[in-house]
Amino acid sequence: MIEHGYAVIMAGGGGTRLWPLSRQDRPKQTIQLFGEQTLFQLSCDRLKGYLPPEHIFIITGNQHASLLRGQYPDISGEQYLLEPFPRGTAAVVGLGAVALQHRDPDAIMCVLTSDHFIAPVEQFQTYLTAAMKVADEGYLVTLGIHPTYPATGYGYIQRGELIGKFEGLQAYKTIQFREKPDLESARRMLSEGDYTWNSGMFFWRADRILDEFAKWMPELCECLMKIRAAWGTDQQQVVMDQVWKTIQPQTIDYGIMEKADNVYVICTDMGWSDLGTWSSLHEHSKIDSRGNSIVRGEVFTYDTRGNIFNVSDGKVAVIQGLQDFIVVDSDDVLLIVRKDEEQNIKNYLEDVRKASGDKFQ
Repeated sequence: MIEHGYAVIMAGGGGTRLWPLSRQDRPKQTIQLFGEQTLFQLSCDRLKGYLPPEHIFIITGNQHASLLRGQYPDISGEQYLLEPFPRGTAAVVGLGAVALQHRDPDAIMCVLTSDHFIAPVEQFQTYLTAAMKVADEGYLVTLGIHPTYPATGYGYIQRGELIGKFEGLQAYKTIQFREKPDLESARRMLSEGDYTWNSGMFFWRADRILDEFAKWMPELCECLMKIRAAWGTDQQQVVMDQVWKTIQPQTIDYGIMEKADNVYVICTDMGWSDLGTWSSLHEHSKIDSRGNSIVRGEVFTYDTRGNIFNVSDGKVAVIQGLQDFIVVDSDDVLLIVRKDEEQNIKNYLEDVRKASGDKFQ
């Protein structure tokens, strides 16, 4: 464990990217996709033996806090930082920095996700140690994932000069952050060899990131300073509620990481996915001899190839003659869509909402 090391796990979000299994009241991080544990439980368990529970903080919305507390009671309710409503990852990071600096002025903060696939755990913890050591020297650090195909659903980081090795891992100065590219650009970046996927995991001292807020996001910083002044007093929640509604939504990538100096990336080759689509589950699920991915459930397949199946507990699915489809059964909704039309699921969900209100959201 790194002295003064803390984790802030981002566990907010409405969770419709894996609809209909994931819903607004049951977002992606709270559902079981790999065995009996939810993604949130897995994200907390990855820190076991590395950080004590009292060094792990959860940032989520009021509507999901009770559900998450019930899934992982080892983390005290006092370590849940509740945002009144979503304001983007920049505000989340700022809130975490304020809370940690109040607790420990020397806090080193790792910002982690609650809904990604990461393996193996031992390798992940090695990366955490290396990144925290770089961060302790005053730098802003992110983990880059070695790309294995020209993904258009991830952001990219271009690395530059090698600045040293930490825990045997190479850390590079970043040249630029790139938004999600088109396929041609993704292929080019992959062939150039100096790009990694942006994992969305960040590391810095709490005081350093607050300095960056002052430099690059002064309006948000002013809000954070008002919250910090009231932190730990009987006015904390009142000030939070008043200030939070004035914050303009923004991501930490755009607000700070794309602009700041002294940003470094540690290149990793661990198993990782942000699980942003049903297709992204394919390589992490049980796959039969015909290339069908069975995320969950008991499925009997005949003359089927390249499909993705998710069937509710207690049901048996018998499927014949499908190729390259996504089939998701989640009690009150059945989704059947071609894999190459997956990007349109959000449009189908909007049609359902217009017809039925929020019942199936």
